[in-house]
Amino acid sequence: MDYRTRIRNVREDHDLTQAEVGKLLQKSQQGYNHIEAGRAELKIDDLVKLCRLYNLSADYLIGLTDTPKPLFVKG
Repeated sequence: MDYRTRIRNVREDHDLTQAEVGKLLQKSQQGYNHIEAGRAELKIDDLVKLCRLYNLSADYLIGLTDTPKPLFVKG
């Protein structure tokens, strides 16, 4: 799965808007939309923020694995 599709699906699964995620990444809604639409590349710093936001490994978010693994284990 393309990482753009994956980050869109995860965002939607968390009931977040592009504007909300964009704010976290210090981007406008349009700036974040450009990442999901393929008109801009996802920067590593932004990937780290998304991993923390969703508590998911980077491997999952960028499509290297289809098994979602938590970044932090709650305990």
